[in-house]
Amino acid sequence: MSAATTPERRDRTAAEGRTTAPGPSRSRFSAFVRGAAEAGRLVVQPRMGFAELPVMREGLSGVRGARATAVGTITLDSYTRVNDHDSARQALRTGAELNGFPLVAHGPRATRRMLEGLAGADFPVQVRHGSALPYPLFEAMVEAGIDATEGGPVSYCLPYSRVPLAEATDAWARCCELLAAQDEQMHLESFGGCMLGQLCPPSLLVALSVLEALFFREHGLASISLSYAQQTNQAQDLEALAALRRLAGERLGATDWHVVLYTYMGVYPRTPMGSYRILEDSARLAMLSGTERLIVKTPAEAFRIPTVAENVDALEFAAAVAAEHTEPVAATDTGLYEEARMLVDSTLDLAPTVGGALVRAFARGHLDVPFCLHQDNANLSRAYVDPHGLLRWARPGSMPLAPGDTESARPLSAQSLIDMLAYNERRFDREQLVRVRQWSLT
Repeated sequence: MSAATTPERRDRTAAEGRTTAPGPSRSRFSAFVRGAAEAGRLVVQPRMGFAELPVMREGLSGVRGARATAVGTITLDSYTRVNDHDSARQALRTGAELNGFPLVAHGPRATRRMLEGLAGADFPVQVRHGSALPYPLFEAMVEAGIDATEGGPVSYCLPYSRVPLAEATDAWARCCELLAAQDEQMHLESFGGCMLGQLCPPSLLVALSVLEALFFREHGLASISLSYAQQTNQAQDLEALAALRRLAGERLGATDWHVVLYTYMGVYPRTPMGSYRILEDSARLAMLSGTERLIVKTPAEAFRIPTVAENVDALEFAAAVAAEHTEPVAATDTGLYEEARMLVDSTLDLAPTVGGALVRAFARGHLDVPFCLHQDNANLSRAYVDPHGLLRWARPGSMPLAPGDTESARPLSAQSLIDMLAYNERRFDREQLVRVRQWSLT
């Protein structure tokens, strides 16, 4: 048994969580989520960002007024994500379309004014950005008075950038330390449970979310959330969420943490009925698993950026489903927890720091995200969706996992990959698409 898997190692990591948690026990964002959970209410949240200050305020106001327990989102634009703030300013001057809010270009003072009388303890706001090198974004966010954001050294590097992982890890260490140095408690969510949106088996999603949370704590943060994205089989997702909660409880000690579930991030149903069906499933999954927060999607997701009204409709729909008060259920046990724990512990054994361990793990292929083309990802592992919708390893590459089920996996081709990517789209659109075909034949 490795040192990482001994009870002494697990006890030490939990104790470290108790001694490294600075400042107040909870951020405004986390306190709101915790209060809702204690009252039996699911917190719902959109992915929403608009370029102009009045429109962004209108969007946040719409979310605040929704018939739901909701938190606000400011999603940043693509220029800001890569720190091309001059292009963002030019777009604002010329009226060119942006796909989000240019926080740095607007500046913290204007952003703070935009949030006045709107954001607060009863309506916290999170900044979402997608940046591998987010230090300037974090500086502006802190100055604007926003206390919550998300991402991670792996989850916002490998899928979205060409930045070397070691550089991103160093940058994220500085970012975490910036947040930890604030007088007000700041909240940081790991995006590790959403790698590439689909076709990443749950054990790796769980392990990455836990490892990024440990990285955050290593650099002084005490208010953390761990993510998981809905996949292709509800029973498997329930087991994954149970494993995530168990590992977080074991490894994060007294750190303030909660779990956030993402409505399916992959190829989305094209019909309104299909999109609402998958959103309904994600809301039920959140309640069945005891998840505290849900990121929703809208029927517009397959085609364009949704409007404020479409976001509000999705929030209210998810809240209505959650209000049925589905009691949490026990998850099945297929060994997913043990697999995720093995990935976490064996990674931590590679270096004395979590950041160093993550860099070394990817360099060795010890962690390997299927189908991820980043230069620091080995890309030797492969996954497949079996006939029951379960995500399985076809081959694990160099990861310390059992050999994949090569007999059950279809030979990988361009067509089989497309078929797997569209699995949920077909499944949730099926009833309406069948009706369309029937109507076209009459």
